[in-house]
Amino acid sequence: MKLPSFFGWALFCACLACSAAELELQGSRLVVSGMLDGTAIKTFTEHLGKGTVRTVVFEDSFGGTAEAAGAFADAIRASGVETEIRGQCMAACAYAFLAGKTHRFGDGFQVNGVLLPVAARPTASELAVRWRTGETRKTPTEFSPAAVTASTGPATTEVSAGPAKDNWQPDHGVLFTASPTLFGRIYNTFYCDGTQGRDFSKCERLSDADPFKLGVLTP
Repeated sequence: MKLPSFFGWALFCACLACSAAELELQGSRLVVSGMLDGTAIKTFTEHLGKGTVRTVVFEDSFGGTAEAAGAFADAIRASGVETEIRGQCMAACAYAFLAGKTHRFGDGFQVNGVLLPVAARPTASELAVRWRTGETRKTPTEFSPAAVTASTGPATTEVSAGPAKDNWQPDHGVLFTASPTLFGRIYNTFYCDGTQGRDFSKCERLSDADPFKLGVLTP
């Protein structure tokens, strides 16, 4: 089973309008939309520091930088707030989302999805522990410079592939989705190897990868 083609097209169209992170305070909920590029982290931290925000809502955030992901995640952990997704939360956004005291998909008729970058297709045993409490902090470190083997005749040398940010691949990872139906939400999990670009209908469906059992979503 693969994602419907309209899902990938909707993501592509939405991403065309991606911009730097924008914040909107709605009572005890702080809505974050756009790319997590660090421009809003100071204001974000100040909002959480006041102690009046209970839930950070990520709405259609299609990526960002590893540095910004860490900064948002640290602020969320320190304040002990809950996190929620409305629409799509990709890559950098996903790390910040997992830092919440609880992390859930929002209600409504939209398709919700969270894509967590991985270096390679995870095995069933890796999935079982990868995003449990304590493990989420380790995930960004996997996006460190990859070693490339260069041939120099009889000997070989390892050459750095470049700075860590060059390995930040927002289209490569495990995608968890929730689609509304007349009978409730249907949850699916997919592995996207990055070659599909924004056409997530080409991603491979993973069986026995319930987001609640894996700790990606909390009850």
